[in-house]
Amino acid sequence: MAPLPGAELVQRPLQLYRYLLRCCRQLPTKGIQEHYKHAVRQSFRVHSDEDSPERIQQIIKRAIEDADWIMNKYKKQN
Repeated sequence: MAPLPGAELVQRPLQLYRYLLRCCRQLPTKGIQEHYKHAVRQSFRVHSDEDSPERIQQIIKRAIEDADWIMNKYKKQN
């Protein structure tokens, strides 16, 4: 499973949220999808008070890297 197209266009937290939920839909089973959807929601709640633009960009970059890793992890298992 390659990362979804459009990762390079993610600039704002809402765009990231949508991108990550689309990635979740690509995962193999409903249980795995729900697990990662929950993790995405939790992360957004935890970081909702972040106001530093530099920190937000760091979080976005890391979240996309993590999503790529997860997508590749499940690609190798199937």
